[in-house]
Formats: sequence, structure tokens, C-alpha cells
Amino acid sequence: MKITSFLIIVIFFISKCNNEKEISKGELLVSKAIEAHGGKKYNNAHYQFVFRDKIYTFKNSETDYVYTVEFLKDGKKYFDKLNNDGLTRMIDGKIIELDVKKQDQISESLNSVIYFATLPHKLSDDSVNKKYVGQQEIKNIAYDLIEITFQQEGGGKDFEDTYYYWINQQTDQIDFLAYNYKVNQGGVRFREAYNVRRVNGIVFQNYINFKAEVGTPLIELAKLWEDGKLNELSRIETENVQKLE
Repeated sequence: MKITSFLIIVIFFISKCNNEKEISKGELLVSKAIEAHGGKKYNNAHYQFVFRDKIYTFKNSETDYVYTVEFLKDGKKYFDKLNNDGLTRMIDGKIIELDVKKQDQISESLNSVIYFATLPHKLSDDSVNKKYVGQQEIKNIAYDLIEITFQQEGGGKDFEDTYYYWINQQTDQIDFLAYNYKVNQGGVRFREAYNVRRVNGIVFQNYINFKAEVGTPLIELAKLWEDGKLNELSRIETENVQKLE
């Protein structure tokens, strides 16, 4: 009886250690990717860029952030600001009252643009789960593959989405990513990074966005892309990137 109990304890301990090693490797690889893309420079970054004819800025500090977007619509000047205190919208210099649903929509859109423009910075958040999947080769280049999921608390409205990131073993940078999403009947996307450039220490890169059939396993997308079986859907381009004071 004592021997049986001892074996159960040993098996539990080994299983726990293996899980910790898997989680630890995922955390380590993501940390190395963040460092390769900008590291601590993200913590106090202040930049401006243009995306789809709108001017975006982001300013980070150790505890605060400010995201803005400025654009023209129907001859009027819109200015949205998102920070620790919430969202403010101004039209032609006047603050506009918004209902909660509209605030959430604008905040989600603004946050999403900054999130993708500054990848992989936000993968360090506590709500992010990182799992090492294994290795894959894409066009004879070796990659470590990481699965990203989100906890419901702090994971945003799309916490059920799953992401895969292909981390180049030579550069530690993310060359490809894929994700599935649940809203609007769901979808699967694969992105190829291009026009990779470093602006004052932080990497910015554009993406070619490919569409796959709903339900396609993310782990199969790189091979489908290599075989030319994914259709280009759009281009994700951050232009005129500038560091601000």
C-alpha cells in the first residue's frame, strides 16, 4: 500500500515537472522573440505610423499607455484616444458622448491595430498562455512553433481565439503567424511578414494576410502556404513609422 502511494506521488511529480518544462520553454521562446523585436524599448516607446490612411500613435510607460488614432470622415476630423482611464472621442475638437457599445467597438479596433503593429510585445501579458508545440521547417528555415491562448479574465472579448507563431531559430523573430476566430461565423488566417525594418531599436513589419477554410488546423497552414494553396486576402501595412519624443 505504501509502495503504491509512493509510485502515485512520483508519477504526479514527473508529470508536473514535464508540464512545467513545456510551459517554461514556451515562455522562454516568447521572451526571446520580444527581446529580438525590441525588448525593454517597448516599455517606454512613443511612435507614430499610418495604417489604411489613419494616423496612429502609441505611448507606453511602466504603468500607463496612450493610444490615439486621427482620421477624416465625411469632411470631419475624428480623434480617438484610449488610455488607462478609458476612451475619448473628439470630432472637430469637441468631445462626443458615446454609449457603452460604441466605446467598446472603438476601443477594440484601436487596441487591435496597436497590438498587431507592436507584436510580440503584448504576448508578455499575464492573461497570455504560451505553449511550445514543436519545430517546423518553412522553405528550409527552422522555426519553433508556439501556441498562444488567452485566459478569460484579461483576455479581452476574443479570449477564445487561438494563435500560432513561427519563431525563426536564427533570428528569434516572428516570420509567420496564424489564428482562428469565432465571431462572424469564424475564420482562419495565416500571415507572412515582409518589409521588416528596425526603427530606433523596435522592429516593425508588414504582413500578407491569407485566408484558409474554416476549421483548418493552424499547424497545417505553413505547409498549405508553401504549396500555394492559400489565397491572399489583404495586406497589413504600417507606413511612415516615426519615433516621437
